[in-house]
Amino acid sequence: MAPTKRMYIGGELCGDGYLQVVNPATQEVVGSFAEATAADAHRALEAAQAAIPSWSTTSAAERVSWMHKLRDAVLANEAHLRECIHLEMAKPWAATKDDFQMLVHSLEFYAEEITRMNGESLVDREGTHVHTLSRQPVGVAAAFLAWNFPLLNLAYKLGPALAAGCPIVIKPSSKTPLSAYAVGELCAEIGLPAGVVNIIAGVDHEIGDAISASTIPALLTLIGSTQTGKHVMRTGATSIKRYSMELGGNAPALVFADADLDLAADVICGVKYANSGQICVTPNRVFVEAGVADAFREKVLARAAAVKVGYDREGDIDMGPVIDHGSLQRIDALVRDAVEKGATLIHGGKKPEGLDKSLESGAFYAPTVLDGVNNSMRLYSEEVFGPVISLLTFTDKDEVLAQANDTDAGLSSFIFTADIEKAEHCAAQLQFGEVQINGIKYAIDLPHCGVKQSGIGVDCSHLALDDYLAPKRVTRAIQK
Repeated sequence: MAPTKRMYIGGELCGDGYLQVVNPATQEVVGSFAEATAADAHRALEAAQAAIPSWSTTSAAERVSWMHKLRDAVLANEAHLRECIHLEMAKPWAATKDDFQMLVHSLEFYAEEITRMNGESLVDREGTHVHTLSRQPVGVAAAFLAWNFPLLNLAYKLGPALAAGCPIVIKPSSKTPLSAYAVGELCAEIGLPAGVVNIIAGVDHEIGDAISASTIPALLTLIGSTQTGKHVMRTGATSIKRYSMELGGNAPALVFADADLDLAADVICGVKYANSGQICVTPNRVFVEAGVADAFREKVLARAAAVKVGYDREGDIDMGPVIDHGSLQRIDALVRDAVEKGATLIHGGKKPEGLDKSLESGAFYAPTVLDGVNNSMRLYSEEVFGPVISLLTFTDKDEVLAQANDTDAGLSSFIFTADIEKAEHCAAQLQFGEVQINGIKYAIDLPHCGVKQSGIGVDCSHLALDDYLAPKRVTRAIQK
């Protein structure tokens, strides 16, 4: 049965007009959600603002208690939350577990982390005053979420906001609102204090601009493209605000001749074909040392050919469709541009073969491999955000480091080599917020951050709380 979801504002589920959610695999309507307007956005912000006096002064212990109640409700509703993701994204059922689990991990981690934060004393050089430094909530937070990991992205924002004492307005993408609205249902179910969490979705530019242009939010936080980040900052200039943004990536992967090629191929193909390549940290340009280029190419091809594409709740599916036909056309245009400029298409580049007839209208794109890519091609400088591996060769370490850094993006990067000294040298030279050496790991306790045009601030880890908390100094003169 297709779920019908209502927005969550001021502690109540509400909304009248509804928009449909279309499954990108089947093109069928799989749910509907209450459409928020600019007026609803203002109402959500006002509800959050009204919650500040009580929620910001609520003890950490009480906030932790509410976070644990919400975690328990999330755990009790795992099947439904994962079903929402499965329907709105056509994500393979097994892959919905990561989205779901991150929400649980975030609520648990930040509930624990906030209890470790105590005030500190500052030394007074002259001995005339006593100083204490504490941290207080910045105020209302507003979060704009990308569609690629509906609950994971929500988790990155909800956990630290609740722990820090910041009421929050969450705007999920209108492409994937069902799972976020389901979290609103759980907030209502446990009786979370009104205004502490508000969840609305609708026409993205209408309600997004209403939120960012408002003077109520103290923090605007975003997971999305660099262009969207720039737009949010422009529209947010109505007042002095904080910004925390995880934006686009153009990750290089450096595969040296002494690397474990099977490991490198496993990691690169694994993260490139997971979620249909719609991951901000996935390798966008794979630089392979010339002496092992042929061998590595064959390993990548074998893994690409083994990827099972489709949509089936019970089936053993590795990769589903991309989010919609607009995305499919954009990805294919990048591939065609590369081929026209001299790249060799050695796998994929079209709709996958062997799909069930019920999926023929779906937004499926086959796992794709391009060889001979160079910097004249759009996919060298633009984030593909699709299941396309671009192979380039190199012979000189310093030259490949310069090529790897030849991008405005600075989110993630990868190094594969058996030489630890070389790995550490390359890691120091790479201009990216994250460097993964001979593997890949992401977790709620590890900082996720970018440099250059890939964002500001931090998601995950204790560092994320810095975006939601402001330092406060209290100085008392010593009476003689």
